[in-house]
Amino acid sequence: MAALDGPGAGMWGSGPAPGRFYSVPGSSLDPVRHTLSPMVTGTSVLGVKFDGGVILAADMLGSYGSMARFRNISRLMKVNNSTILGASGDYADYQYLKQAIEQMMIDEELLGDGHSYSPKAIHSWLTRVMYNRRCKMNPLWNTVIIGGMSNGESFLGYVDKLGVAYESQTVATGFGAYLAQPLMREVAENQSLMSKDEARQLIERCLKVLYYRDARSYNRYEISTVTAAGVEIEGPLSAETNWDIAHMISGFE
Repeated sequence: MAALDGPGAGMWGSGPAPGRFYSVPGSSLDPVRHTLSPMVTGTSVLGVKFDGGVILAADMLGSYGSMARFRNISRLMKVNNSTILGASGDYADYQYLKQAIEQMMIDEELLGDGHSYSPKAIHSWLTRVMYNRRCKMNPLWNTVIIGGMSNGESFLGYVDKLGVAYESQTVATGFGAYLAQPLMREVAENQSLMSKDEARQLIERCLKVLYYRDARSYNRYEISTVTAAGVEIEGPLSAETNWDIAHMISGFE
């Protein structure tokens, strides 16, 4: 057996140690590992249509479990001059998705044909990407909102990690789907399309409610607006808060 240990050990010279499998070059006998749960995550993204455009907002906190680990990360991106994207969920998966979209925009620009992807096209593409990854049992752990303007019409769409997708006048992800969405729908259902100022006031009110009620939220945020003039992203901004009544709340110790 001692001869098997030397460099000139014949067929066993570069082979496996006794009792181990041989790993064929270019393949692996180890199981394929998929993300089982997100690591650094972002919470709610909010979106509202208004008369002449769309507004999206998201806070800038990256939570490592329950730790407020990163406090200055952006979860809104400008896709092109007519489209914006906001994502909640796993931040690493969002970075992967952002890189893929940026490369897709570069490839489209290099064609030089004068056309660009519409918000609806980006939304449709994302439904295919999310559903494809879900079918491989390796989803991108994100919920994404797409907002934009195309041919004078505003667009606001939602896609989650399973490929579930829809369009609506108001959308919210994360905890905002339970706290902010009812507030936005109440306003949207009781009047026609809001003005830009009314939509911004509504979004800022919802962000403040989420900061008070969602333990993964933060009072630093970004707001992005899409109109016929293009895309504008503002931030970081801070919400004014008041905790004077905090000492009166009991029963949660």
